[in-house]
Amino acid sequence: LKPSGFKLPEPFPCKLQSSTLLSALSLSIMSIFKRFVEPGRLALITYGPCAGKMCTIIDIVDQGRVVVDGPESLTGVRRHMMPIKRLSLTDFKADISRGAREKILKQALEKGDIVAKWQATSWAKKLKARETRANMSDFERFTLMMAKKKRSKVIRAALKKK
Repeated sequence: LKPSGFKLPEPFPCKLQSSTLLSALSLSIMSIFKRFVEPGRLALITYGPCAGKMCTIIDIVDQGRVVVDGPESLTGVRRHMMPIKRLSLTDFKADISRGAREKILKQALEKGDIVAKWQATSWAKKLKARETRANMSDFERFTLMMAKKKRSKVIRAALKKK
């Protein structure tokens, strides 16, 4: 008992094969992630005695730990093993092979000018500003407060004139 002119809907109106569709979906999902744990990846240490310093991943030990190196002459971080949870990966990657020595790592970082590129990012600038604010003396905080008050007073006066 079908009404006249009634058509059943088509199953899935797609001309792509299922394998092509799946590969397209996986590519779009994978393109979301850009910071992989890999040798040469520059990372920020977020916890521990070296917190706030930059390091480079040298080797991957297992799914939770990596070997990192500063190198010590550039960043002050010696080569040691570290949990991945204590690292924040950056967008920068040095072109080194797995287990590279300190001399080769230093050459790769200088060749790519990676440390300077990191220092030019807003992330690094915010960290530096936070550190500067934390190291201010009481008098410096007072003078900063007075300068901010003076600036806001000038802005308010300029806006009143308009």
